Amino acid sequence: MIAKFKRYSNKLASSRSLRSQLLTRSLFILAALLMLIGFLQFLLTKDLLYRSKAESMHAQIMMLPKDLIARLMNRNDDPSRPGDTGQSSNTDRNDMPLNNRPLFLMPGTSIVIVNQDGTVTDAGADNGIPAPQLSLGDLQSLARDGFRGKGRRTDYKLVRDSNGNEQLVIAGHLGLPNNPDSEDYVQMGTETAPIMRTLMQQLLTFIFLSLLALAGGLALYAPVLRRTLIPLSRMISTVEQIDSGKLDQRLPQNQGQQEIDRLSRSFNSMLGRLETSFEAEKEAKERMRQFIADASHELRTPLTSIHGFLEVLLRGAAANPEQLNGALTSMHGESKRINKLVEDLLVLAKFDQDSRIHTEDISLTELIREMQPQLRMLAGDREVRYVLTEEICGKYDSDKMKQVILNLFQNAVQHTDPQAGSIIIRLIHEGERTRLSIRDNGVGIDEDHLSRLFERFYRSDHSRARKYGGAGLGLSISQSIVEAHGGEITVRSRIGHGSEFDVIFPVIQQ
Repeated sequence: MIAKFKRYSNKLASSRSLRSQLLTRSLFILAALLMLIGFLQFLLTKDLLYRSKAESMHAQIMMLPKDLIARLMNRNDDPSRPGDTGQSSNTDRNDMPLNNRPLFLMPGTSIVIVNQDGTVTDAGADNGIPAPQLSLGDLQSLARDGFRGKGRRTDYKLVRDSNGNEQLVIAGHLGLPNNPDSEDYVQMGTETAPIMRTLMQQLLTFIFLSLLALAGGLALYAPVLRRTLIPLSRMISTVEQIDSGKLDQRLPQNQGQQEIDRLSRSFNSMLGRLETSFEAEKEAKERMRQFIADASHELRTPLTSIHGFLEVLLRGAAANPEQLNGALTSMHGESKRINKLVEDLLVLAKFDQDSRIHTEDISLTELIREMQPQLRMLAGDREVRYVLTEEICGKYDSDKMKQVILNLFQNAVQHTDPQAGSIIIRLIHEGERTRLSIRDNGVGIDEDHLSRLFERFYRSDHSRARKYGGAGLGLSISQSIVEAHGGEITVRSRIGHGSEFDVIFPVIQQ
């Protein structure tokens, strides 16, 4: 199972899929956590076992027979005894008779008694391990920290003996019945090898169980992760189907996963903007195609007319003064029409490239009054009325505003009866807006044409526009000028009741 786990882990590590990376990284994190837990468990268990062993040894010391300890210390202090020199524990532990040594210690345990003058008595030589040699300061520190005060843990020290084996050593004050204030110490030690073997067995068991947990996690987590990523797989399939011709498709936004739902909403929003951009580009291309076609048509008509007159003149009509004069007059009119068309196209091109205009403080009221003679001449026998509010001023381009008024007024003239026609020019305040309206009582415009009235080259009545030489650019130019001033232009019309064009400028009153 472990070999299979390793092969599968290597396969996942080499994969670049999100599912494989998530699975691999999750297992790596789990493995790191298990290693950290195992390391901490090893340290805590080691300290726990060591202190438990120290407590057990402390209990053994407390159970030592006091008379036996006194006899051992007396033998060590009596120089008349055979083999007693009063020197060191090495001599004593060899010369002491076997029947005088305590045989109550477990194998692998050492115990020595150190009196206040530094004499060492080995009380556990039969256990077969030498006792580590501690300094008097270490003994005092262990005895003070390990036994004085209730509720304190028994302290211990790890020391290597003369054989190189590590022993766990504790020490305590030795109070004899005849000398309770003695400064003698008892030192007990035990080998740590059995404890370490127990710890290693536990550590190996933990490692084996951790590997089983990782293998089980791999077997269980892979299908769970695969199922969790199903919404993301669906998104990938949908995105692969979307191309420039299928931008109307959308991703489901409620799949039960917050992050996936947010991604779906963001992606759908992006698709909406792309779709809008593509539609706008498509419409712009269509408008450009229509614009080029209309411009070509408008230019072709006068050019064809001029070409025809030239052919007539070349065939001999130039010798006839009457025919020559008529042909020249017609060619002059067509050339003026071409010139007007080219000028209008240049104006629109300039606004498309840069809609900035040069404004100055002017009075719209005075501007319209200055134009009254010119408007009167254009109106002919039609009635023209003015409703003007005094001192309506603001920042405008005077030439451009004159062009707007002339275009709207000429449009009203073209669509009203030459005799019974009536045109009203109104300039008023409406709150913080200024409204300039030009109203006529002409035939009106059908509702189907109102939405396209400001398109370039668009004519609601081709015959009338052709009669008066219009190319369908006047209203487009007027709209561009008004929007460059920050305003808007609208139209209201009813068949048989005339039309009204409104030009609205916001907050221009000084």
